[in-house]
Amino acid sequence: MEETTTVRRKPTIRDVAAAAGVSRGTVSRVINGGHWVSPDAREAVEDAIRRTGYTANHHARSLATGRAGSLAFLLTEPQHLLFDDPTFALLLRGAAEALAQRSMTLVLLVAGTPAERANVAHFVSAGHVDGVLLISSHESDPLLEELLAAGVPTVCCGIPLGHQAQVPTVSVDEVGSAREMTRHLLDRGHRRIAMIAGPHDTPGGRYRLVGFQEEMGDAFDPALVEEGDYSQESGAVAMTRLLERTRDIDAVFAASDLMAAGAITALRKAGLRVPEDIAVAGFDDSGLAATHEPPLTTMRQPWDRISEGMVSLLLEAIAGGAPEPLTLPTTLVVRESA
Repeated sequence: MEETTTVRRKPTIRDVAAAAGVSRGTVSRVINGGHWVSPDAREAVEDAIRRTGYTANHHARSLATGRAGSLAFLLTEPQHLLFDDPTFALLLRGAAEALAQRSMTLVLLVAGTPAERANVAHFVSAGHVDGVLLISSHESDPLLEELLAAGVPTVCCGIPLGHQAQVPTVSVDEVGSAREMTRHLLDRGHRRIAMIAGPHDTPGGRYRLVGFQEEMGDAFDPALVEEGDYSQESGAVAMTRLLERTRDIDAVFAASDLMAAGAITALRKAGLRVPEDIAVAGFDDSGLAATHEPPLTTMRQPWDRISEGMVSLLLEAIAGGAPEPLTLPTTLVVRESA
């Protein structure tokens, strides 16, 4: 039987007024302190607020419109990754600029632990923001389900595994991008190509590996695949494991620039040169790739378009629309590493 999720609309002042049998103006006056309201009307409004579940701690504009005038930038990763991974900073800057053009505010939320996830779920469900820009999603993370159950408008960056049909998304062509990079390495004459994939419960981790495997075809060797967590350290660890398994590798495709940089560090420690002995390619082009030594060949994601697309789709959803998923192209950027 197909699983469905019931989306509950956030109660508004109009709902409270209808439940209490008073005007919206009376409800607003009660929320603002109860001035010029009879005791009976105040009691009716307070009872209606409890029964409807309306949250009344919004600012003045919210009282009239039912809107907070702000969106949440929600990162479901450990806090240090906000500073360590430049992709998050690019998305944050783009989203902030897109909202500033609309005279709206961006609220940064990090939910990398169970306690943080519980706090975030309570915060956004209370109406402090009008919707959520979910920047990273893991298939095993229950937070997205909580947001959907609470009726919080949400747009995901990347395809949310297990919820593809329930949430508007802005993503790049993960499979096609990985195939293009793999084809580039094959065209350069490389045949024993390893991959350092991202976590399998993330869209980038899963679908970039799919693209790599499809393009390699019969030459795909599962023994030449290791998994990292997109961090530089995990790239170094994964590369070390690959070298312990075999030295018969002539190229490496890492699912992030940070992991590619970590792989190069491990290769140098092993006495191998990049690209003379082993070519290394990454994914993202988030700034690190161009300044790394050697500069990284990578797949460039259109960060500004991703941020703007997410904001546009979320505002459409908040307004009651049904936005279509947006898939954006990447660009192969060839530099010295591969």
